[in-house]
Amino acid sequence: MSRNGTSGKNGRLDVRKTYKMLVGGAFVRSESGRALDVEAPGGGWLGHVCRASRKDFRNAVVAARKAASGWATATSYLKGQILYRAAEMLEGRASGFREVLQSIGLSPVAAKTEVSQAIDLLVYYAGWADKYLQVFGAVNPVATPHFNFSVTEPMGVVAYVAGEKRPLLDLVSGIAPIVVGGNTVITLSTGRAAVAAMELGEVLETSDFPPGVINLLCGLREELVGQMSSHMDVNALVVQGGDEKEHTASREACALNLKRYFPRDPGGKGDEDPYRILDTVEIKTTWHPVGG
Repeated sequence: MSRNGTSGKNGRLDVRKTYKMLVGGAFVRSESGRALDVEAPGGGWLGHVCRASRKDFRNAVVAARKAASGWATATSYLKGQILYRAAEMLEGRASGFREVLQSIGLSPVAAKTEVSQAIDLLVYYAGWADKYLQVFGAVNPVATPHFNFSVTEPMGVVAYVAGEKRPLLDLVSGIAPIVVGGNTVITLSTGRAAVAAMELGEVLETSDFPPGVINLLCGLREELVGQMSSHMDVNALVVQGGDEKEHTASREACALNLKRYFPRDPGGKGDEDPYRILDTVEIKTTWHPVGG
């Protein structure tokens, strides 16, 4: 499609896609009105995506915090059902996602594989929703007359910076373990990967996630990663990709406000790993006296 929207078919105008961000259950433009051009690998024009500002991120934190308590107390069964619903919705739009991934540079085979793996990953973590509590929780033997047990609790609001190598799968592999652990999440997608991310937002918004549980932003890493690291109402930061300078600055900023920081290498190693759930939950131990 050309930049002015004309199509070679039947001489009609294509309905051009407007890629908006997902914040608090609504599709919104950046408060600044800024946008980024997204070009195809061959030089064609794909469209505009929003360029999120620091204010957009703060708005997303407010939405995520508002949804945090309700999502944390939702039953494991419900969380699993909603994640499975997301897999169903993505399955129904698989052909469209394959076209999107091909338009941003993936081969037909790679696009088909990535969509299938993203669907399978949602099903995988949906299955863990009612199991990780038993796996990571424990009744602890102690040498005193106490009943001692450890349980997992969500951290709260988690920020996630997705990589660009696998536009769809990098995003799903970050979101799924975070939300299945009872957290709310704010993601940042950059470059051409933002196109796939905003398409995924339409799937997630129709998958019964309560408003604010998943918030999707797109923009520039250099503008927002620092804000994610320093924001006092974000409990954890998971970063995929990035250079050593970014990691050092983020680690230092997170240390100042006691935020958990988890850098991840891009490439897909360990996508199906229940310990990714453990990254963004806390283990709380209770001592209860036995007898009178």
